Amino acid sequence: MPISEGLNIAMMLAESGVVENAVHEMMARPELIVAAESNPGVKSAMKGQLLKWRQHVQKRISKISTEERFDQEIGLYQEVINWERDYFNEHVHEVVKKLEGHSAFYFKAKTLIERDLIKHNPMFQSYFCNQWVQHLKQALTEAQLHELERHKEKLLADLYQRIETMRQMEEVTESGDEKKAGRLWDMAKAKLTRTDVNTLKSIATFLKKNNGLQEIAEKLGRMANEVDDPNKERVRSEDLKMVEERSDSVTDDIVGVHESDDLSKLLPNEAMFLAYPELEVVFYKHLVDKRLMNYRVQGAQRKLRRVKAYKRQTKQVEQDKGPFIVCIDASGSMNGFPEQCAKALAYGLMQIALAEDRDCYVIMFSTQQITYELTKQDGLSEVLNFLSYSFHGGTDLGPVLDQSIDLMCGEKYKNADLVVLSDFIAPSQPDAMMKRIERLKEQKNRFHAVSLSRYGNPELMTIFDHCWSYHPSKLGRLLKWK
Repeated sequence: MPISEGLNIAMMLAESGVVENAVHEMMARPELIVAAESNPGVKSAMKGQLLKWRQHVQKRISKISTEERFDQEIGLYQEVINWERDYFNEHVHEVVKKLEGHSAFYFKAKTLIERDLIKHNPMFQSYFCNQWVQHLKQALTEAQLHELERHKEKLLADLYQRIETMRQMEEVTESGDEKKAGRLWDMAKAKLTRTDVNTLKSIATFLKKNNGLQEIAEKLGRMANEVDDPNKERVRSEDLKMVEERSDSVTDDIVGVHESDDLSKLLPNEAMFLAYPELEVVFYKHLVDKRLMNYRVQGAQRKLRRVKAYKRQTKQVEQDKGPFIVCIDASGSMNGFPEQCAKALAYGLMQIALAEDRDCYVIMFSTQQITYELTKQDGLSEVLNFLSYSFHGGTDLGPVLDQSIDLMCGEKYKNADLVVLSDFIAPSQPDAMMKRIERLKEQKNRFHAVSLSRYGNPELMTIFDHCWSYHPSKLGRLLKWK
């Protein structure tokens, strides 16, 4: 049997529908059906996960034949099938010896040669090789099915874990946005303990009570669409607009006297001509000549007019939103309420990033930097690690700004929002850094600051596009600086 026909089992099984049937079997499980129907975003994310799994498994089982245990036997089979009959009869015992301990065909092969069929059957070589390839095909198929079952069990365990995590997260997050639910499914690989759930509930409750922080997060989420794109051309447009115009027919004010023929605005002394018959003709002559003395009045009236203007096309074009880079001051001076505010605001930004299909990175900085990617696979573990971090050390803003600027220079961080949460009790930054920041602003990256202290350095705040102050006290209130 030709090698192309007899040993290409891997692709045969991968394309036979076995993997597809495994996917349908898993999706028919009641727990997965309920989870998929609970939210369109979860259903879409689950389908995407199963599609990736199917592609991975098909690729994996198609490579079973390249494993060392099969590769050597396949190579030996390819060699033997092309031997001359006499040479085969002379060396077949050596072939069987090589199969010992490595092939399921060994015992069958040993039985065949012990029957002494070599001498009496001219078709023995063909029969021997045919039996060998059948055993080889069976062994490959069993290995591939075993591999498929192993991956299937692993996937089911992961799916059930995600369902359990999503059920626990219902206590923490509000339902609604399907895209947010889909992203949360991608992050739900982490196994949550009751302590983890309580930690997330605590930070979510804190954010809800301090609605000023939630307002900041929502405003930051909208800002990507509020920036004009300098690369877009300005176009001419016409709009209807209510305008005020000066008019002599509106009697708002008397501003003087002039000659006219308006009898409604006639000065009283002009009517004296009508008291005497001999002067009456003079009155009518002045009337015809528009020389009667009239009050001059003036006022404003409103009219709808078409106003022509040039504006950019950006308001008609949806902007691509880059990731959030949240830099949190983890110095000792941020302990207590400021620390809770910083963690809650970062958690709120993560929720917005999930809903808007954006990434969210948190960089904790004091005397060193620690980075957490909150929206990646297994992102809930990153969130919990971030929330459990204790603030200590001193404030060193320069290195974290350098690190953030380096990130924002890459294509992945185009149109990003950098948010610095700190008490800003730190020195001003050098001119070289200011110039780097200005260049990034020209590329549509935005720089924001949220100060959690009344004593921040005002000069330091000038490098940011938008600044907020959220004072960590019972009387603290949200103030927009600029």
